[in-house]
Amino acid sequence: MEEFVTIKDNVQFELVEKKSRFIANLFYVESTQEAENIIKDIRKKYYDAKHNCIAYRIIDNGRIVEKASDDGEPSGTAGAPMLNILQKNNLANVLIIVTRYFGGILLGTGGLVRAYSAGLLGALEKSEKIQKCVGYELKVCLKYSEFESFRYYCKINRIKIVNIQYFEDIVCNIELNQKMREKLMEDYDTKKVNILKLEFLSIKYIDKV
Repeated sequence: MEEFVTIKDNVQFELVEKKSRFIANLFYVESTQEAENIIKDIRKKYYDAKHNCIAYRIIDNGRIVEKASDDGEPSGTAGAPMLNILQKNNLANVLIIVTRYFGGILLGTGGLVRAYSAGLLGALEKSEKIQKCVGYELKVCLKYSEFESFRYYCKINRIKIVNIQYFEDIVCNIELNQKMREKLMEDYDTKKVNILKLEFLSIKYIDKV
């Protein structure tokens, strides 16, 4: 998966449909284990609720892992419609749990699909979206006297400095996309940027800028 959209912070959204209360909790997650732990916690928190329906899409070793559950609602009325929304919006590393407190009035299959979908859409509308793409993390070592010029170089070339350590020389980790990585390597080789050492650390998903 080259690119996807995710959320910056966890959000909550509520709606009432024919006296049933729907509480949508949208989470940013980075692993299926993290998602499953959150699902357990939410079920404990809302132990008295009729249903806790879920859907998630998570990138695991470069592939998408998807899961949906209706948690006792009629088949295909909760988890699947929410998962479909995540898929259509290219969302990943997100978990949606919509808790329903039954209000005594049956909604029917169409009403349930609309209510659970509205819960997720309401949470998504409240959330701040972040676009991610495949990128690289590198370690850079440079002299103190070159640090300010390197920071400016990063700024104009959309390279993100994610960590700085102050030793005998400055060591920092940077994140950048493929195009900027190629440019940095070329500028490093031709001495257009004064770096003492450049080391590849990993391929990872980074914020798209």
